[in-house]
Amino acid sequence: MVNTIEKLGAFNVWANETLLARLDESATAGRELPANALRLFSHVLNAQAIWIARLGGTPSPVKVWQEHDLAGLHHWHEQTSGRLRDIMATADDTELHRRIQYTNTLGDAYDSGVSDVLTHAVVHASYHRGQVATRLREAGIEPVNTDFITYCRQLDAAAVPSL
Repeated sequence: MVNTIEKLGAFNVWANETLLARLDESATAGRELPANALRLFSHVLNAQAIWIARLGGTPSPVKVWQEHDLAGLHHWHEQTSGRLRDIMATADDTELHRRIQYTNTLGDAYDSGVSDVLTHAVVHASYHRGQVATRLREAGIEPVNTDFITYCRQLDAAAVPSL
């Protein structure tokens, strides 16, 4: 049986690493990275940190719209993407059905299922990575494809033995 939650966690790491590599490549080539793209990707990584904290019942180490430079993006990717993937890979049925209570950044109280939170974290990140791609293109930087199916195609290609 395919563990979709686990696969989405691995996809999210790949997509964040793929985007970071494009940002690194552009910066190394002397391109100025658009501030709005960095802000959006900061938000992606901040949200991961916030959801991880909520899942663990701990305070968030970042604010939802806290901005990071490229080095900061690498730091928060390293702090959150693998951790989120690990949570998604190890969550058993009991954990996936567990409910968490939290307050959002506006002070509204919610009660959500862990499986919904984990799915949301990846869908949310995908949405904003798409916005980052648009901002990069507007700045004359060719964006990178971070679609889920692109990740799946790469997995499939790696699994096929070469002739």
